[in-house]
Amino acid sequence: MAVDLKDRVIDDLRACRSSDELVALDERMAMDHLDSPLHLVICDALRERTVAPVEAARWLATLMDHRNQQLSACLNLTCQV
Repeated sequence: MAVDLKDRVIDDLRACRSSDELVALDERMAMDHLDSPLHLVICDALRERTVAPVEAARWLATLMDHRNQQLSACLNLTCQV
């Protein structure tokens, strides 16, 4: 991923004010940048020390909570296809 795109994504992450906005960003990344899912961008930024660990932890926890909700819904046969 190009540095300017990565910087833009990090700026977009920091602009998210709710978990819904973060999930929407994750979904946009999944469609627009198949080779760079949001969780990998966050992990790269954490390794490169361009984001604070507390920021990255909050973002990753939100993404994992959303994934767990999706998985639970599918396991309970209430997911929407």
